[in-house]
Amino acid sequence: MRNEKYVRWNTLQITALGFLGVILLGSALLYLPVSNTRPIAFLDALFTSVTSVCVTGLVTVTPASQFTIFGKIILLLLIQIGGLGVIACTTVFFLLLHKKITLKERMVLQESYSAQRPGGIVRMVKNVIIGTLAVEGCGAALYMFQFVPEYGLAKGICFSVFHSVSAFCNAGIDILGGSSLAGYVLHPMFNLTTMLLIILSGIGFTVWFDVIDNAGKLLHRQVPKNWWFTRLRLHSKLAVITTLVLIAAGSIFIFLFEYNNPETIGTMSFGEKLLASLFQSVTTRTAGFYTVSQSALHEESKLFCSILMFIGGSPGGTAGGVKTTTLAMLFLSCLTFVRGGNDTECMGRRISPANFRTGFCVVMAAFSAFITGTILILALEPDSIPLVDIIYEAASAVGTVGLSADLTPRLCRGSQIVLMCMMYIGRLGPLTLVLTFAGKTHPRDKIRRLPAEQIMVG
Repeated sequence: MRNEKYVRWNTLQITALGFLGVILLGSALLYLPVSNTRPIAFLDALFTSVTSVCVTGLVTVTPASQFTIFGKIILLLLIQIGGLGVIACTTVFFLLLHKKITLKERMVLQESYSAQRPGGIVRMVKNVIIGTLAVEGCGAALYMFQFVPEYGLAKGICFSVFHSVSAFCNAGIDILGGSSLAGYVLHPMFNLTTMLLIILSGIGFTVWFDVIDNAGKLLHRQVPKNWWFTRLRLHSKLAVITTLVLIAAGSIFIFLFEYNNPETIGTMSFGEKLLASLFQSVTTRTAGFYTVSQSALHEESKLFCSILMFIGGSPGGTAGGVKTTTLAMLFLSCLTFVRGGNDTECMGRRISPANFRTGFCVVMAAFSAFITGTILILALEPDSIPLVDIIYEAASAVGTVGLSADLTPRLCRGSQIVLMCMMYIGRLGPLTLVLTFAGKTHPRDKIRRLPAEQIMVG
């Protein structure tokens, strides 16, 4: 028990302090004159470092014009480290130095990736790195078809690599200008490449390996073809189904409510509206890129997108939010209660009460951070700023999304500090806060059982 408690706290400390250390180092490097085309305030450099490491995408300056080539390289490295995670990057560094990964360090990795056992965890980290580089490489190759003819060979390749990494890590930071990917709203191949990178990283690495493992069994005819989906783990099934449902729901909502909005998709053809609506729905999965003006969205669209940003992507990937599987589990638990059942069941499996309590705690921790941040920004800003825009910005920060209603650069320094804190909390994840509480559990709570008593609810 003492060793387990130590490992949990050790994981928390390494994650929290590791991200903080990278943020401070990144801000110092971005503050250097060699990183900037013109002088920059340290708070802007710090904000940019936070949004890069936390793979969010909210910015107070325009990266394309503010930073030099050296500064953009620093941005790229910060995004990559933030996307993969400090612990994974540290593990790779140790492996390159041929340093042996001890059992304690394997247990830390196990806690970090929520793996079932420490055995094979180092191999899993290697596969994550290899898979990430492979997908980012494919994304960069596809981007080259657009960027190389437009910017030339050298600049086109650099732009392709940067935006592929930014899309896969769900950072949403671009070096094109001040309008993100709005100039490519009518380019199907460009949009599909970006969406594919966002979805692949947001679905989670554990789902990757589960799908690949089952695909291998199908290839070797170890299981019948019609068993392909049923043989997946429950986590993978919920992640895939919930992701598809949320993307479809978001696309339909944006398409219907923005159909006649001339400032977003109103002037596009029917097919172009579908493509833009689909991209908007996908990018709310913590990506941060946009192809239509976010400030011009109707209020109902901003509120709905705020909900999608709060949910985020799936666990075990680069996405933020409370996660798709958490939402699915809570929905199934409510459905069980309505039907008068006792156990939360799904696809022939029972979800444990401990799993439900963890999910509930994750949502409450994230919601508390979201509400606290929103109230603080409201208190710091004038009443002239619409409430829905502040909600949009706060949901984007705590969900590490990066979509903005053109509000972040106009906020006061106090509000920007609040956003930085929310991005940091969002990147660490509510699960880290849950691990904090789990680390404080007293051994007697495992064996004692107090008398039960009902309280009035509802």
